[in-house]
Amino acid sequence: MKNGELLAAAESNDFKIFITTDTNLQYQQNLSHRKIAIVVLSTTSWPRIKSHLSGVLDAIEKATPNAFLEVDIPFIS
Repeated sequence: MKNGELLAAAESNDFKIFITTDTNLQYQQNLSHRKIAIVVLSTTSWPRIKSHLSGVLDAIEKATPNAFLEVDIPFIS
């Protein structure tokens, strides 16, 4: 399933937010007609994501239809 098909399927099933690590999604898709909010995480590393869940949750709370939010997750030091 391609990104456009996946977003359409999510919208048709009443998903409000789509979370991805595909940082190129905003350039690959025309998001202006989408009802779903998209939250992009800057890494695929679960340990890094897990240690920054507050930032992810903050982005989810701020998400509105047709919004594109990026969550920068720094390296664990």
